[in-house]
Amino acid sequence: MKKNSFVMLLLTVIALGSILSACNDTSTTDDSVVSTTGNDDSYQPDMSNGADNFYESDEVTMQRISFNNQYNMEVVGNLFIPEGSQNTQNPAIIVGHPMGAVKEQSANLYATKMAERGFVTLAIDLPFWGESEGEPRNAVSPDIYAESFSAAVDYLGTQDFIDRERIGVLGICGSGSFVISAAKIDPRIQAIATVSMYDMGAAARNALNNSLTLEQRKAIIAEAAEQRYVEFTGGETEYTSGTVHELTENTDPIQREFYDFYRTPRGEFTPEGSSPELTTHPTLTSNVKFMNFYPFEDIETISPRPMLFVTGDEAHSIEFSQNAYERAAEPKELYLVPGAGHVDLYDRVELIPFDKLESFFKEAL
Repeated sequence: MKKNSFVMLLLTVIALGSILSACNDTSTTDDSVVSTTGNDDSYQPDMSNGADNFYESDEVTMQRISFNNQYNMEVVGNLFIPEGSQNTQNPAIIVGHPMGAVKEQSANLYATKMAERGFVTLAIDLPFWGESEGEPRNAVSPDIYAESFSAAVDYLGTQDFIDRERIGVLGICGSGSFVISAAKIDPRIQAIATVSMYDMGAAARNALNNSLTLEQRKAIIAEAAEQRYVEFTGGETEYTSGTVHELTENTDPIQREFYDFYRTPRGEFTPEGSSPELTTHPTLTSNVKFMNFYPFEDIETISPRPMLFVTGDEAHSIEFSQNAYERAAEPKELYLVPGAGHVDLYDRVELIPFDKLESFFKEAL
């Protein structure tokens, strides 16, 4: 792993748009770069406001399902069916997990809660992540991510108990930008909601608050391009960004926010075939593909299908929901959750506005 801590600090912006500085080089002595040697057993996660990422319900049935996208890649998901719904046609919602996460992190929770409210829901693993196909693992491909939401519509729209005219999507964090990208070219998606959205393209190109200069962006691109030679000639795959694995006295608040979810029992989940050292970390060479991702271009063409942008009023990512709302056409709504940060809306059920999401999708679908 390269030890240019400045470049690696910038690379973290691409995956999560935060000021994270994750690095897999455990030999470094720079305390702004953390090791991947495991979690601090003495650390107690913040379980306030009903944090319940692994919530399960007796009111719904969960089925593991799979289908192929247009690239013949298997996409795996969890289908949540309310009691008594298989004998009638139902509205359905496809739920996408945060960038770098898997369906067991936030997406299953949202899918379960919305199924309790009468919707058939489908939480999917994006390709290259979780149980879905795609090599190399943890690769970034915005087009294939977006395509898989359309493939989920293919699947749901061919089930006897689904009304194919009433299918919506709900994207959390990075998936918020992926569902928008999908909806622009798939009119079968009738309603679009995002929660704690990241525009992964803008985060890659500009960082938060447009803090990344063109020269810094070019340095990131050059670093990833050089690594392609290494991997093409048989060298080891490098990973970047994601969530830190240890906290130091210098760890900043945004890093701590993600750590509290991804590196503790509050939300940690390691898919089969992966390892705690690799979870949340995309490949270095593919991560720059976000530079060419512009999900908000032509967002107004989604109209008259309704859009709902949910974000915490204290979220470090609030700018992305505000930007999308400003550029979208009617009908649209920006919904601010008082006192909520970005990660709070991943799993804190007392803060997540499920009533609002329910009313939005019931009206739209």
